[in-house]
Amino acid sequence: MHVGLLNKPILTLEQRGKSLLVVDDDPAIRLLCARVLDSFDVTQATDGKEALALINREPCDIILSDIMMPNLSGLELLQTVKASDPEQMIILMTGFSEKEIILQALKAGADDFISKPVNLLQLRTTIDKVIEKQTLRRELTSLRHLDQLKSEFLGLVSHKLKTPATAISLFIQNIVSDSTDLNDPNFRQMLTMIQAETRHLEHLIQDLLYFSNVILHQDDLKLETFDLGKLVRQIAESLSPAASKKCLDFSIDIDAPFPPEPLQLDRARMTFVLRALLDNAIKFTPNEGSVQLQGQLENGSVKLTVRDTGTGIPKEEMGKIFSKFYQVDPSSSGQIRGFGLGLFYAQEFVRSMHGELTVESQPDFGTVAAIRLPVPS
Repeated sequence: MHVGLLNKPILTLEQRGKSLLVVDDDPAIRLLCARVLDSFDVTQATDGKEALALINREPCDIILSDIMMPNLSGLELLQTVKASDPEQMIILMTGFSEKEIILQALKAGADDFISKPVNLLQLRTTIDKVIEKQTLRRELTSLRHLDQLKSEFLGLVSHKLKTPATAISLFIQNIVSDSTDLNDPNFRQMLTMIQAETRHLEHLIQDLLYFSNVILHQDDLKLETFDLGKLVRQIAESLSPAASKKCLDFSIDIDAPFPPEPLQLDRARMTFVLRALLDNAIKFTPNEGSVQLQGQLENGSVKLTVRDTGTGIPKEEMGKIFSKFYQVDPSSSGQIRGFGLGLFYAQEFVRSMHGELTVESQPDFGTVAAIRLPVPS
């Protein structure tokens, strides 16, 4: 076996912390790759069959595989893996230069090749190229996703804003074209409807500005230590006027401080999550109902529960509530305030802090949303 450079290569920052699976029936080759690439979390497999079993248990960033192996060849491994995960990065090692094999590997989506006997400089350069390719591919996917999200969001915004704006315009046209007596009940009713639609439009614009900011900064996780109970009470205080308008029994049951030992959380994300859950509870609870938020320590985690006596969610809708842009519309009015992003981002943000958000509901009996956050041991 020929080794080109004996000096150990210095790996880039992009390489550190990544996992790499070396697949080869030659233990000397596996040992060489593991030693040279020790800044990776390296796992080894003797053939394609063993590699598939390892990947199914624990995904990896890059697969470095020989082509000619018993049981399951590198080419068969490539085809199998790419069929289920086209984004998986795979580099093939081969001592053969048969054009047919190379062509099959390229068609199957091989990301690069390394010739045998292995040269350390070639190995280092190839790994760098593949990691750069992986980074660019993820950035491109992210840009496409953002572009699609922007198109969907703008379409929804246009639809949401058009309805109240059209209604206000029609009401005003009726007033202008009709010499209505200011004391006429119909005139006063029209003014009341204009006022209601204007408030609806105002809320939509506030939600639009808020969610635009959330979408733009959704990747900025900023952990800090603060009193979660104090934050909960501040949010509840800001929402209490909306609850009072509906004569709701709006109560917060959280000790101070809560939890006893402050957690490392993202304040902005927790604010969003709590506001979204409480806002939904208030919005979907009929007049004179109740909304309660309770905090407790349970099985080594902090649990925050928002419980309401609202309209509830039908069983067939429960699987969709965390979907982007989806809104439960119990009265089928098509005029639910908001953009259907609250629960979607609430779940994403809770997960980013290693927590869990669950929702249980039953029509006419209300909804219970629970946030569980781990307490460091």
